[in-house]
Amino acid sequence: MTPKILITSLVAVTLGLASVPAMAGGINIQQFGFGHVAGGNQNGFDNLIGVYQRGRYNSSTSNQYGNGNTAATGQQGYNNGSQIDQYGGYNSAGVGQFGANHSSILTQDGNGNIVAGVQIGNNCDADVSQTGSGNVAAFVQVCR
Repeated sequence: MTPKILITSLVAVTLGLASVPAMAGGINIQQFGFGHVAGGNQNGFDNLIGVYQRGRYNSSTSNQYGNGNTAATGQQGYNNGSQIDQYGGYNSAGVGQFGANHSSILTQDGNGNIVAGVQIGNNCDADVSQTGSGNVAAFVQVCR
């Protein structure tokens, strides 16, 4: 698959996760390859975590403390790490990482915040923190 198709697929999956009814909270993990790690914590109601990992040695952690939060991580390649922490309600966060040795940390503390990002290539680092309500952030990085 080309990166363009993968990015389009990630956006479609992220939007699909965000449109799931609130009563359908839970965790969905798909891993293909070997050496992956996925984990997290949910404390509240109607939270949703989605993880897709393909390749090897990718890790994803999502922690949700509040209600109605959505976290989506899609990674393809190797040695990529993603962490999403959400405190509050009705926050949405998603990251797609394609390549190797990427790191992303997305933190939301408040209500109704949105962050989405894509990292392509090798050795990208992203750290996004949102405090308050109604914030929107997006990033795209191509690193070597």
